[in-house]
Amino acid sequence: MRTTVRTVKLLALVVWLGGLVFFAFVLAPTVFSPAVVERAHGLALSGAIVGSALGQMHWIGLVCGVLFSVCVLAHGLRGRMAKAELLAIVLMLLLTAFSQFSILPRMEADRRQVGEIDSVPADNPVRMRFDALHQLSERVEGWVMFCGIGLVVLVARERQPDTIERA
Repeated sequence: MRTTVRTVKLLALVVWLGGLVFFAFVLAPTVFSPAVVERAHGLALSGAIVGSALGQMHWIGLVCGVLFSVCVLAHGLRGRMAKAELLAIVLMLLLTAFSQFSILPRMEADRRQVGEIDSVPADNPVRMRFDALHQLSERVEGWVMFCGIGLVVLVARERQPDTIERA
């Protein structure tokens, strides 16, 4: 049973962190590359793809975070390491929920209000709010990734009971 719980815990963390890394270092840069933007006839399609993917990634992260939390609680909160893991995952969950339910809806409302956001002058109040929300979104995702990497370190340092009996 302990191996199953640990496997689910690790899988949840790997899926969430892997999604964050893929999104930040592969999907977003690719979709916003000049060649793709040119073929998509502007930034609107690229933005829609990234926005949709980010929303899906958030849901995956929320599910993985809950699974990870359940696994930590199933092992029990004995020791500082388990408490630190739970604190890190709760922080990741809160940041992800803030992005999903606060930042992204406001960005989408701005996008709907003006149409293609990049066609609006940079000094337009809606554009300025959108740009500020975009920066906040990047920072929040960065903190989630930073906490996730810290969580990997914590999990790697977990002490496991000896499973091999000595003769």
